[in-house]
Amino acid sequence: MRRTLQILLIALFALTSVSALAVEQKTTRKQRKALEETQVKYDATMRWGTVEDALPYLDPEYARAHPMTDLELRRFEQVKISSYRAGDNVPLPDGRVGRNAEVRVINNNTQSERTVRVREIWRWDAEGKRWLQANGLPDLWQER
Repeated sequence: MRRTLQILLIALFALTSVSALAVEQKTTRKQRKALEETQVKYDATMRWGTVEDALPYLDPEYARAHPMTDLELRRFEQVKISSYRAGDNVPLPDGRVGRNAEVRVINNNTQSERTVRVREIWRWDAEGKRWLQANGLPDLWQER
C-alpha cells in the first residue's frame, strides 16, 4: 500500500511538472528575460518614482477600460512606498504571468507605515515586443 501511494505521488508530481513546463514554454527565453528586466524597472519605479512614471507600464487596453481619475492620481501623492518586494513569476494558462508583491506604504501626513499585498498580472504585447502590467497600479488603499 505504501509503495503504491509513493508511485501515485511520483506520477502526480511528474504530471504537474510536465503541465507547468508546457505553460512555461509558451514564453520564449528572450521574453522571460525581457519580463525580468521590465519588472526590475517597474519595481524601482514604484519604489522611487512617481505615479506618472508608472503609467507607461500599464496595458493600454486596461487603461482605456479603467481610466484613472485626478483624485486617484492625487491619492498616490499622499503616500510614499518604502519597500516593494515581489515574489516569483507564475505562468498562467492564458500565457500571461502573475506574481504577488508586498508593498510597504508610508502615509505622508501621519508617517504611519502599513503593508499591502498586491497581485500583478503581466501580458506580453507581441506588437510592441514588451511586457505590460495588465491589472493596473496597486491598490494601496484596499481594505485590510
